[in-house]
Amino acid sequence: MRIGIYPGSFDPVTIGHLDIIKRSALLVDRLIIGVLNNSKKSPVFTAEERKGMIESVVKNIPNVQVEVFDGLLVDFAKLKQAEVVFRGLRAVTDFEYELQLAQLNRSLYPKLDTMFLAASVEYSYLSSSAVREIASYQGDISMMVPKELVSVVEDKFRSLKMDKK
Repeated sequence: MRIGIYPGSFDPVTIGHLDIIKRSALLVDRLIIGVLNNSKKSPVFTAEERKGMIESVVKNIPNVQVEVFDGLLVDFAKLKQAEVVFRGLRAVTDFEYELQLAQLNRSLYPKLDTMFLAASVEYSYLSSSAVREIASYQGDISMMVPKELVSVVEDKFRSLKMDKK
């Protein structure tokens, strides 16, 4: 069985992420979406909230599962017996950074390959940070996140704004 991992913070998951998930799932027997719980970052959504959001949009993709992890990706990959990591690339600048990570991961775990998937053109501008910025000003994010999650994201940012008052 060929197992792949698509890791990320997914804060929040975007339609660009979902596109990479769907395409990656076609290339492996089992795809694990690894939701990074990074103690050095301050995400808007908790790891469990991010996991739940992703689960709600991948429920119809039978070979996909979602798990939260912390620590090194290579340790998570070893634990899950994964052979490939999927990464989406939006621009040349993404490639430079991702190539270094891929080489570092391979040096730490030689059985792990990284497969880069070019972002679909219609999503090449999209990032979670852009969604967060627009949502923080109550802008329209309906073309950026899966439709099932628009109100979830908007409600979270409304709640955060209310907390600051």
